Amino acid sequence: MEERQVLKPHKINMNNRKEASISGVKDVLSFDAKEILLETELGMLMIKGDNLHVTKLTLDKGEVEVDGTIDSLQYSNMSGKQQEGESFLSRLFK
Repeated sequence: MEERQVLKPHKINMNNRKEASISGVKDVLSFDAKEILLETELGMLMIKGDNLHVTKLTLDKGEVEVDGTIDSLQYSNMSGKQQEGESFLSRLFK
């Protein structure tokens, strides 16, 4: 199995399920008050909750800060090679 080289350390610091600081973020794919979808160095990260807000976004440093009521964090592994004819989000929600 092929290992990806991690360029930036991936860390999550959460305070009382109300605030989270996340490093090692490559991109913010989508966000709304109920769900935030991030591409991290270690795969896709879906954050679910209520009244979620991205309060700080520094993609050149790979850092994101989120506030609101955080109910869950869920990772999805993504291979380095995308399957042809299949969209990124359709593979995520299989």
